[in-house]
Formats: sequence, structure tokens, C-alpha cells
Amino acid sequence: MASGSDVKVEFDPKNMLFRRLGPSGLRVPVFSLGGWLTLGGTVIGDPVKDIMKIAFDNGINMFDTAEAYAKGKSEVEMGRVIKELGLRRTDLIITTKLFWGLRTGPNDGGLSRKHIIEGTKECLERLGLDYVDVIFAHRPDVSVPMEEIVRAFNWVIEKGWAFYWATSEWSAYDIEEAQHIATKLGLHGPIAEQCQHNMFHRERPEKEYRPLYKKYQLGTTVFSALASGLLTGKYNGGIPEGTRFSTHSNFFKGTVDSLQKEEGLTKLRKVNELSVLAEQELGCTITHLALAWVAKNPNTSTVILGASKPEQVLDNLKALDVIPKLTPEIMDKIEAILENQPAAPPTFGRPALDINGRL
Repeated sequence: MASGSDVKVEFDPKNMLFRRLGPSGLRVPVFSLGGWLTLGGTVIGDPVKDIMKIAFDNGINMFDTAEAYAKGKSEVEMGRVIKELGLRRTDLIITTKLFWGLRTGPNDGGLSRKHIIEGTKECLERLGLDYVDVIFAHRPDVSVPMEEIVRAFNWVIEKGWAFYWATSEWSAYDIEEAQHIATKLGLHGPIAEQCQHNMFHRERPEKEYRPLYKKYQLGTTVFSALASGLLTGKYNGGIPEGTRFSTHSNFFKGTVDSLQKEEGLTKLRKVNELSVLAEQELGCTITHLALAWVAKNPNTSTVILGASKPEQVLDNLKALDVIPKLTPEIMDKIEAILENQPAAPPTFGRPALDINGRL
């Protein structure tokens, strides 16, 4: 990381939008860049630098990784590029995640106090940083008492190794338990949840977490906003070479097989209909529409982009221009195509409250 005269590039937000990360005062870009499956994995060396530089030059100053991504190589590559580009540490928001360690020992993974503390130290070593801005629990660990998890992440924060902690793919029940324990003990609770959210995956982020948004102002850092590429339209005619479904065929085998079944064929039909709506009414691609749709959700703090080429970052950022075009009328048309909006909680016959009052 660079400071003072070592800084080679000054951060320019350009037209990027920024939001608070959950209830915290930390401002994050509405679009960030992640390393899952790409940086340190299928993309290594100078191409990683090219991707991160184009992102930074266009207002993305938040980079997300994890100890498990490419078995730690994602953190190594990200840290290397930050140093080589001469980016000022205070300009950056760096997040990483703990759960799947790099070794197979009984304490080399999970969320024990031991792994949270030792795993954080190893993440920082690979990144070449003194601290990360947010440390995520990559999955819940039912084998560890929740109080131990909450206390361990707070210890990491008090040591200055992270400013906040958050969760990823936790149930609402688990997040509520962590918040309850943190409140009872006067400790820091998780400020965000990194979850999958896209036009075809809505129940958990839009329904299960609904009470958490209201009670704790929880924010989401969304991954797979394009449903692993399905919402780009690239798979409508098959599986092209070089795409995620092709490059990681074993990982996505279940998804690819499902596209030949009724549910998958229905999704492909909806992708075609959404493509027409995007082109004819918004003057954009379905990729831009899908990203903007997730970003428009007020509970979304940031949408994590994945890219194997710099031009993909630039193209995805065109979604910024689409967000203000998503009027109530357009959103209704999208819902008419999707037909999967999560049901509101039952009122059991109670009349609706005045929408202009506090609901």
C-alpha cells in the first residue's frame, strides 16, 4: 500500500454512486469488484492489474476477496496489484472472508476463535496489508457457539485488523442471534450480509431478510447479480467456449443441466423477454438492466462485479445510467415478466395502513 509520495494514482470517483454499508458510516460504491473464480484463479499476472486499474479509474474503490478464492491466490494477486499501482490505502475499501481455510487440519477452517484470529492474520499477510475494512464470516458455523464467533470478530476489530465484520450466506435466524448477543454484550454486530441476489434468486434477500433491514438497517453486498451470466443472454443458444459455465463446468454442472429442463427453459424465455424490454424501452442490454435492477433495491449497499477482462468492467458500469430509468412503470413490466416476486407477510384480513404514514 502506498502513502505520501509513494502514491501514484489519485482516486477520482467519476460518476460512481456511494451508499452507506448497512448501518455503518462507511461509504461504499454501488458497484464493487470481486475476485471469485477470476482474480488469482483464471486470471493471473498483468491482466489482474489491468482489470483492477480500469475499475479504480472508473470510480470502483472497493475490492472483495476471500481466503478460499483460488486457495489464497486471489488475496495475493489483489495485494500485489494494490502495491504495484501505488494506490493510497485510505482510498480503498478491502474486504475478505473467512471459513474455508487453506489446510485440512481440524482448526484450519470454520469460525472458531482460533481460526478467526489466525485466519485473519494470514489473510493480511497474503494481502500485504495492515488491516481490511470489513472481515466476513463466509458461512455460518453450527459447530461453534455464536457468542464465541461474535467475541472473536470483535477482538479482531479491537486489534485494528478490521473496522467492521459481516456475514455471507447466513440465515436470518443466525444473523438475528449474532445481533442479539452483540447487543447483550455491548459488542459490534455484523453490519452487512453478502448474499446472492438476482432476478431469479429473490426469496432470501427480499423476504427472509426483510425484518433485518428494518430492525438493524442491514445492508447487502450482492454477488451473482447476473445469475452467473445467465442474465446476460449469452447462454440462450447454448454454452459458448470461454464462458463461466464452460470454464468451470464441474462447478456449474447442476445449473447447466437445469437449463435443459422446464424450469431452465422458462428462465431462458424470460431472459429473452427482458432483453427485448431492455433494448426497446431503456436502450440498454439485459446485462445493464439486471445489474441496475439489483442496485435499485434500497437494501443493496453494493453489487459485486466479476470480470475476466477490463472491458467487462466498463460495460457493466453502464448500468449506472440505467438505475434512474427504472420507473415504477418499468419495474411493473419487469415483475410481469418474472412472475416471482416474494409474497408480502400475511395480514389476515387487516386493512392496509396509510402509505404516507409510518408503516
